[in-house]
Formats: sequence, structure tokens, C-alpha cells
Amino acid sequence: MYDSLPQLTEKIHLGEDATIESKREMPRRSNLADEIAAFANAKGGVILIGVDNGSEIVGLDRQELNKAEKTVIEICQDSIDPIVLILTEKLRIDDKNLLKIEVPRSLFVHKTSNGYFIRQGSSKREMSPEQLARLFQTRSQARIISFDEQFVPNTNQKTLREPLYRRFITEGAAEDEIEDLLLKRRLFVKEGEEIRASVAGILMCHEKPDDYLYNSYIQAVLYRGKEKDANDQLDSKDFRGPLDKQIIDAMDFTGRYNAVAAKKDIGRIDIPQYSMRAIFEAIVNAVVHRDYSKTSSKIRLFMFDDRLELYSPGALANTVTVDNLRYSQATRNELLARLLSELTLDDEMRRQVVRRHFLERRGEGVGIILNESEELSGKPPVYEVFDDELRLTIFASNSISDLRLKGI
Repeated sequence: MYDSLPQLTEKIHLGEDATIESKREMPRRSNLADEIAAFANAKGGVILIGVDNGSEIVGLDRQELNKAEKTVIEICQDSIDPIVLILTEKLRIDDKNLLKIEVPRSLFVHKTSNGYFIRQGSSKREMSPEQLARLFQTRSQARIISFDEQFVPNTNQKTLREPLYRRFITEGAAEDEIEDLLLKRRLFVKEGEEIRASVAGILMCHEKPDDYLYNSYIQAVLYRGKEKDANDQLDSKDFRGPLDKQIIDAMDFTGRYNAVAAKKDIGRIDIPQYSMRAIFEAIVNAVVHRDYSKTSSKIRLFMFDDRLELYSPGALANTVTVDNLRYSQATRNELLARLLSELTLDDEMRRQVVRRHFLERRGEGVGIILNESEELSGKPPVYEVFDDELRLTIFASNSISDLRLKGI
């Protein structure tokens, strides 16, 4: 919005309206949170820091400018629920610095500590109960489209990375066909006349998805003992990148610390702490079925002496329950599932997990997790839902006392 400097300068001189708000200096955090949420709850807009109410560009010094940008990002992540994805831009007009904050129309209804606000004319207004109910209804209807097929604000045709999106379009496609092919695959979607990257496009075709979709990565931690204690952390990693890379990196982490015992009957039999095939299914399921609209947490994988825990944000989809998981096939992110089912594994990983693609879509995943894990440990894995999050606990092999840890 107002992408060219002449257009923005003209808009500044015309003064505030339903799409633009001016601030001489950084306001209080709570006040700015209300303004951003109000634009996101309406049709979007622009907030300018360094312009007074009389349309005069007063500017910020360089230190103020940098501090303002950092504070704005923190406000969007910490003071608005759910978080708002914005685009900040440092500009220089008439030899003065100002910060442009572009707030897109959101797919959600946003709340601050002061309540629910919406932009009306040149000011924000707290929404009445009736107005709030209508907005919730309207935005819920918009989200009938699967979340992974919806557009990501502040993206365009150049956001997706060619080596990554080429994996999903016909080999040898002409350059003038690529945009249409990406639209057909829903890696691109249209927002009015603009072309944006979809949620699935960002997750599969960008090297840093969490730059756009907050917390869209996997965190893994290895603990000594049976409890979460920072003093007992032996290793921890955050796995970022396209989702298929996150899956492989999380598998490598787990495999590195998957203890193995040797049983000598006729020859040597290795008994691992965990079935890597089961772990692979669990990680893939977490990635495919997590609710990416919930940005307050990431997928977390914790390894203890006696168990592995895997947390995935979002409750179970549709009519699925922890009791019928083995027999149900509801997919929260159908587009992501299709894309992962097209990617092949390398030979080494293929041998470990006994499959060709990241996702086979035969509905066998939960059964593999339950059966192979219980066969090793004698205990069935446990699925639990709490705080709108799914936790899977896989217990270590019974021979844990005889295991020697690899790499520790």
C-alpha cells in the first residue's frame, strides 16, 4: 500500500483517513498495539512514525528509527493475539527518516489487552458486541478455505525460491507458464489483483518460513534424566527451512541419540531405544497436521532417558479423537500433505523408514507408531490433548539399562 514515495508523500499531505495513521513519535506500546489491531481487523492500512497530525514530516534520528522498528515487531508478537504479520520499511523523505508500518487485512480477529478495535474513518473504535460477532462470523467463513491454501501477507511472486518450487512443477515448463502453474498448485494465490505466496508455498518453498509464519519450525532438546531441567540439557537444536528439511534434520537429531543395545543369541541383534520408522511417522504427522494458524508455539521434540515426547500445536482435526486416531484419516493441511507425498526420500532414509516418499497417504502412520514402539518397549505410546496441543509420548526400550548412548 502506497508503495511509491510520490504516492506516499501525496497521501501524507492529504492527512489521516481510513487507511493511514500518523504518529509524531513512538506512542505507548498499548496504544500502538490497538492501532495495529484496528487496521488488521478492518481492511488494513499504514502507520507512519515520524509524521505529526498536521501532515508535517518531523522525522526520527537513526537510533530512534532502529529502536522503533524493533519495538513495533515486539508489539505485534507479544501484545496482540493472535500475532499480526506486518511489513516495516525505513524511508527517507525530505531528508528526514520515518518508519512505515504496513498492516494487511488479516484472516483473523485480533485482540489487545484493551479489547477488540477496528479502524473507522481516521480513528480506531472499540467494537460493539454485535459488530464483533459479525466480524468473527465473516472471518470464520473466509477460513472455510484450508489455512495452508490461504495467502501470506507481505509476499509476492519473488518470495518463493526457484530451486524449491521447481520440485512441484512440470520439468521443462516454459518461463511464461511458471506463474500459472504455481497458481494451479496453490503455491501462489490471488488476493484481489495481487499475487501472494500461500501458507503451504512459504512452508515448502522458502528457506526461512518462520520469517513469515512465526514459530513454524521444530525445536529438539536432549535431556539427561527424566525431567525437563535446563541444567540437564545435553543438546538442543532448532530446525528451520522447508518442512521436508526440518523433518530430515529432526530425524538426524533423534537417530544420533537413539541408544542401541546388543543382544547375543545366534549372532548379534541390535535393539534400539526407539523405532526410527515410528519416529519418522510421528515427525511427519506433527508437521502435516499441526495448526499453523496458532503462532504461540512451535513443534517440540524432547528426548529423556525413558521416553520421547513430541508436541504439535493445535487440537486434533475434525472428528478425530485420541481414541480413534489409528482408524481416522482427517487431514488438517491437505495441500501440505499432497506436496510432501510428491517428494522422494534419499536411499539411506528410504531404507530406515521403509518408504519412498515423505508421505504415503495410506493411513498407516499411527498404526506404525503404536505397533513398532510397543513392540520395543512393551508400553503403547500415549496421545494426549491439552491446552489446544497434541502430545505424543513414546517410551524407551525395556533394555534401556543396558544401552550405550551414541555420541554422548
